[in-house]
Amino acid sequence: MMTAENFVPGPYFGNFGGRFVAESLMGPLEEVEAAWKRLWRDKSFQHRLRDLFANYAGRPSLLTEAPRFAADLGGVRVFLKREDLNHTGSHKINNVLGQALLTKELGKTRVIAETGAGQHGVATATAAALLGLDCTIYMGREDTERQALNVARMQMLGAEVIAVTAGSATLKDAINEAFRDWVTNVETTNYIFGTAAGPHPFPELVRDLQRVIGDEARAQLLAAEGRLPDVVVACVGGGSNAIGSFTAFIDDPSVELLGCEAAGDGFDTGRHAASITADQVGVLHGARTFVLQERDGQTKASHSISAGLDYPGVGPEHAWLARTGRASYIPVSDAEAMDAFLLLSRTEGIIPAIESSHALAGVRAWARAKVEAEGPFAPGEEPIAIVTVSGRGDKDVDTASRWFGYGRAKLQVIDPSAGPSGVAVLDENEEK
Repeated sequence: MMTAENFVPGPYFGNFGGRFVAESLMGPLEEVEAAWKRLWRDKSFQHRLRDLFANYAGRPSLLTEAPRFAADLGGVRVFLKREDLNHTGSHKINNVLGQALLTKELGKTRVIAETGAGQHGVATATAAALLGLDCTIYMGREDTERQALNVARMQMLGAEVIAVTAGSATLKDAINEAFRDWVTNVETTNYIFGTAAGPHPFPELVRDLQRVIGDEARAQLLAAEGRLPDVVVACVGGGSNAIGSFTAFIDDPSVELLGCEAAGDGFDTGRHAASITADQVGVLHGARTFVLQERDGQTKASHSISAGLDYPGVGPEHAWLARTGRASYIPVSDAEAMDAFLLLSRTEGIIPAIESSHALAGVRAWARAKVEAEGPFAPGEEPIAIVTVSGRGDKDVDTASRWFGYGRAKLQVIDPSAGPSGVAVLDENEEK
């Protein structure tokens, strides 16, 4: 439940978090913090936000059991928290609606945002159109190419999309450019930060808006099964869908919390985005947290097939949960994620985002270990896992098609000249 009592003041989670920013950003951040503290306790704001969640975003999202996906997992039952069914196709709309209302409260007329996979950008452009705000989205050039569909969606919604070419041309660099814009245009502009990372108050603000995921899932499973899950699983880049999923269960020691980081080509190759697994503490985008770093302390380039997880750091609350042992985090490779992507598509008819597919691979690893350690399970005693499907996979169809070799290259056509079968495989380079 979203209540004032859920608000946790202060910039730190243990030794993680903080506000390590230039003086020019202190004022804007303090303005956002003060307004958010006031709004989060305001009943009219809560009513407006709940109304938008229900009648615009389509909440509550479903909790769907996936028996065919879990058929080979030794009796472990898997329930999917279907954030892919929200308006705009992901969990990002939860955070954006709240921050867009905050923008109106601040009297600003323009919003900016960073985006990796494009889902936060689409959600921000959507809210801007709904509330009559100008909108600019910063996106790494590499991400604009692998998420071209979402670029087009943002533009159709009226947003200006700026491709960032600096650095690795991915999410980290898009955030840098958005901060520069904010400092320059702070009188008219609010920065709708997309994940539970960055300087205070963003990790807590985003967490408070995303906790609706776990609050709903908890109530839904209790209503359906009369019990809490054994584990809650979510993918982790910056970590907003994961912290939104975990928060409702943090005080339940019987519930494991499992975050799945992007291991890219494999953690041991060094080409990954698994900052918690790498276990190096630094400062990134204004927060002390786990950061991928070179030996000289410079931020190291991350790598993942998933644009939304291709980030060299993680939200400070996740760093704290990992350090205290309350949550566990595992690396999931591109190949493992894509196998889970295809499996869910073919067993349940649900095409997930590649980001979410890391969590789907993670729950399978958890289930196999659970069965090996404790199985077999008697009827009625099967472990239950909740997996957050943070977004739908429409945006990833091109990437997945290239990965699996689908598309025109494998298209069969009816061709009388092909012989007795009348069927030929279409050559993708041949004009028809």
